[in-house]
Amino acid sequence: MSDFHQSGTITTLHRLGSRNPDEMEEKIGEFAGENPVTLILPSLYSELKGNALSKILGEIKKIPYLHEIVVTLGPTTEKEFSLARNYFSVLPQKTVLVWNNGPGMTGLYNRLKEAGLSAGPDGKGRSVWMALGYLLAERVTRVIALHDCDILTYTRELLDRLVYPVACQDMGYQFCKGYYARFSDRLHGRVTRLYITPLIQALIKMVGNLEILAYLRSFRYPLAGEFCMDDEIAWNLEFPSDWGLEIGALAGIFKKVPLGRICQSELCERYDHKHQPLSDTPQKGLFKMTFDIAGTFYRILSEEGISLTGEFFNTLSKAYAHYALDAITQFHHESLMNGLLFNREEEREKTDIFTRAIRDAGEAYLKNPLKNRFIPAWSRVNTVLPAFMADLKATVERDNTP
Repeated sequence: MSDFHQSGTITTLHRLGSRNPDEMEEKIGEFAGENPVTLILPSLYSELKGNALSKILGEIKKIPYLHEIVVTLGPTTEKEFSLARNYFSVLPQKTVLVWNNGPGMTGLYNRLKEAGLSAGPDGKGRSVWMALGYLLAERVTRVIALHDCDILTYTRELLDRLVYPVACQDMGYQFCKGYYARFSDRLHGRVTRLYITPLIQALIKMVGNLEILAYLRSFRYPLAGEFCMDDEIAWNLEFPSDWGLEIGALAGIFKKVPLGRICQSELCERYDHKHQPLSDTPQKGLFKMTFDIAGTFYRILSEEGISLTGEFFNTLSKAYAHYALDAITQFHHESLMNGLLFNREEEREKTDIFTRAIRDAGEAYLKNPLKNRFIPAWSRVNTVLPAFMADLKATVERDNTP
């Protein structure tokens, strides 16, 4: 059973045993009539062939309060898009697919770029952003949830516990972030355990306990792909197009929402999904992920008025390495206590790659400090290009017409 300890600057909603999902869903349904709930599913075409997604759809079928499901797809051919449309047609809820690299959407991305509102390169962040734009163009949804399509341990309780704090207005939250434990016969969550937490510790050591760093440190699983927000946030949120999506979104929430209206919810007893390959190649695996995340942190720090120099990045990589070694020891002891497998040398290898990502991202930042711009908020797009959202809605509907 979970603890119920509150720490940090946001409220933590723990999973103290399990609750009857029918009861939770009935309560959500009371509010969903006037505040429709939509689920966004960012998906790669390859996930349609995996073991996780079919189980996820089987659970989603049972959820009565969902007004709509928007599947926003990674690169797909015309044939693959057609097959994906058929694959998701088993859902009883209204289901719409966003064909992000289809000819219609490609034209829309080009229009944004020409107007100085580039949505950045292809990536999860950009796909999620465009799905949000479609929902805002519909002007129906009031509560928007998102989770990944590779969750092997998925049950409908996960979505219920994510949506409940925002949908049930007697709680008053505008944003809820999911968290959970990730383990099997060993600990998982490498990037959070060995990278994000030590990196934030190192940054606090160097620049002081900035409010935004204390806030980010409050999240138990900041890289979780599961979050829920109201439509007001969706209109005004900026975040990166790449692997910095989750950290960038949390930073954007910090600017827009009072801390008392932000929470994190424990979604399940244990969580498992696809594991990214380690890789030390800049465009692949965890190196690419940690490189992008570092760039997002640098953008956050620069907006806080912190001067970023070559010496700063050299010191940061050394401070990170120190805290990462402490983390390895802590998780070794955690594993010993729980009889889990643990390979100290493999953990050290990961932190060496993460240290390199911090340095390389610093060098990239110094060469082009403006490269890590966030995707513009939809409120800004709507002001600059008033017809764009109607065209987006029409494009998505056209792509979904057989």
